[in-house]
Amino acid sequence: MARAAGYVTTETVPPDSWATSPASRAVMSANKGRDTKPEKLLRSALHRRGLRYRVGVRPVSDLRRTADVVFTKARVAVFVDGCYWHGCPEHYRPAKKGAAFWQEKIAGNRARDTETNEALRQAGWLVVRVWEHEDPEEAAREVIEAVRSRSDLPAVDPG
Repeated sequence: MARAAGYVTTETVPPDSWATSPASRAVMSANKGRDTKPEKLLRSALHRRGLRYRVGVRPVSDLRRTADVVFTKARVAVFVDGCYWHGCPEHYRPAKKGAAFWQEKIAGNRARDTETNEALRQAGWLVVRVWEHEDPEEAAREVIEAVRSRSDLPAVDPG
């Protein structure tokens, strides 16, 4: 699929790249950083219930972290975490190739998530983390509760 999409070429892998082959480099570079299907489903569920939010912004301008959905007035930051990239206890399966690299990468992502949660909490934000495998309607209810707990929003359809 990567070849058909034009991501795989006859180019060699640059010497400073972590990729083991042009194909793996192409697949990894094609992974989306935002607007993933789980994010869109959650945003759609929130929008249907009348909530308005910002997408892909930094909750705190001097903290180099971007939340997937941000409610600026209520100070609620929502992150939709991928099961592989964030080490979901239910679905994460370690890589077989380059296992040490990927184990370190996922551990680093989890440590950064914890650091982000704490930094935002100290700045007065409430962080909601949702796994990509969670039901978007249920996740939307959780987000709505969080936003309501932090603001004077009128009641919205719980769905």
